[in-house]
Amino acid sequence: MPSTVQDIGYGRQFAPWYDRIFPKGAEAVATAEILSGLHPDPSAGTLEFGVGTGRIAVPLSRKVGPVTGVDSSMEMLDLLASDPAGTDVIGIHGDIRNYTDSRHYGLVYAVCSTLSMLLTAEDQQAAISRAAERLAPMGRLVIETSNRPAVEALHEGRARATLFTPYPEPGTGLQTHSTLLPGSDLWQCSHIWYEADGTTRVGNELSRLTTPDEVDGYAVAAGLTLEARYSNWDLSPYSDQYPMFLATYTKTA
Repeated sequence: MPSTVQDIGYGRQFAPWYDRIFPKGAEAVATAEILSGLHPDPSAGTLEFGVGTGRIAVPLSRKVGPVTGVDSSMEMLDLLASDPAGTDVIGIHGDIRNYTDSRHYGLVYAVCSTLSMLLTAEDQQAAISRAAERLAPMGRLVIETSNRPAVEALHEGRARATLFTPYPEPGTGLQTHSTLLPGSDLWQCSHIWYEADGTTRVGNELSRLTTPDEVDGYAVAAGLTLEARYSNWDLSPYSDQYPMFLATYTKTA
């Protein structure tokens, strides 16, 4: 039977070099450490929406036990399955807009702008609602996604901007051609990854920018309560100058 999971094709483009732009290193381990501290009850289980290659789920599983990870990309899930360190991460091919299972989890999380990959407010609301349904009472939802005010500020009033991010490994870096599509809340990025040997990789992505207030609205509509907002994984206070933001929500019943 053909799959009913709708995949935007992100994994087909980025899976072969995803771990180059988002390394499985100290930063991922530090993020997992923060998530483990935010987990209200590891014995109640852990669910990730947008697990990808397991960059966060694998180190998190070492701290809280098995993690269930949902992703629409079989390419990403294949890489997760091939990781010998990922034996405690259960990869599931699914659509976070309609995912359901028989469990309720202490922690559900979606990081690295997974939410922004959904291109309508209705789809973003659906994903937050599905996450809320899977939470146990007193469970916590953690969302990390792009921060619309900061992204718009980077463009300095222009529709297009070009950014370059150098990486620690000499000769490597990511060049991004960024476009705010006129008359919409959509953000298109064309990326070129440079290797030290002179080779390159190219990928494109389209996302929907949100404000923290909009994400809060999704959570409230799903029966959750805003707990805190942060600028990044050091849990510093929220600022509209950071390109990402982190928000936590709780389920009281």
